[in-house]
Amino acid sequence: MEFRQLDYFLATCEELHFTRAAVKLGITQPSLSHQIKALEDEIGVPLFDRIGRKIALTEAGMILYAQSKLAFGNLTSAKEQIQELQQIERGKLSIGALPGELNQFVSELLIDFHREYPKVRIKILGVEDLVNRLLQNELDLAVTILPLEDERILTIPLYQERFFFVATAGHPYAGRSAIDFEEILRVPVVTFPETHRCRQLVDTTCARAGLQLTPLIETTTIESLFGLVRSGAGGSVLSKTLLEMNDYGDLVHIPIENPSLSREVGIAYHRDKYMGKASRGFIELMQAQVKKLKQST
Repeated sequence: MEFRQLDYFLATCEELHFTRAAVKLGITQPSLSHQIKALEDEIGVPLFDRIGRKIALTEAGMILYAQSKLAFGNLTSAKEQIQELQQIERGKLSIGALPGELNQFVSELLIDFHREYPKVRIKILGVEDLVNRLLQNELDLAVTILPLEDERILTIPLYQERFFFVATAGHPYAGRSAIDFEEILRVPVVTFPETHRCRQLVDTTCARAGLQLTPLIETTTIESLFGLVRSGAGGSVLSKTLLEMNDYGDLVHIPIENPSLSREVGIAYHRDKYMGKASRGFIELMQAQVKKLKQST
């Protein structure tokens, strides 16, 4: 089994089309097919189901794909470590964050990071399946909700935050020092859809109490959510991080009680992943920003 064959195999997995994979690799389609067939003969099982012009990974192919990704990731990690020994501050950094305020939090650090590491190519992805992407070596770091139930993933806590009911100064609850969670369900609510982690926390709390949230309006974007709340369409339940990054003076933030809503945010990474200088630098930048936000409140 040769690394070249595995490289061809990975390209075919990503394209699921021999001709497109061959174009991507810069070789002819018959050459690619020959190499894949040689790999299958050596392993002793088919790696792809060939159905007409379409192909799909077999179960054996899925196993080899996962292991090949890890192998190539380890080689990249070794190269990064050697480069650091030579004081070459280059390379790539891929960071994942849950869509919404955590993705916005990470993105806002890009300017400072680029100033410190101008030669590092950085990619930030707002995605939900962070653990899987860390395990597949597609991400160097992830900013997510803790805890994570996977012993292969290590975490660094960043901060714990509360959630608040947010509304205009003219809202019936505006003068309150705190409100019970159940009271939120009695007024119009503007919120994120069910796939968003903020919404999932509210829905989980409702389920535990035998209640159900029926939002008046659901929106996927932060800008439209704040626009709707500021227009008086309804109140919303939002995290402290999101409120700090969108500091509208015309909105009131009311603590929620009975029960209070909170979550822990942290950094996650694969326990076997080499933590390069760029990764460590971004972690330090996030920790410094969290400390700065705490001091300003």
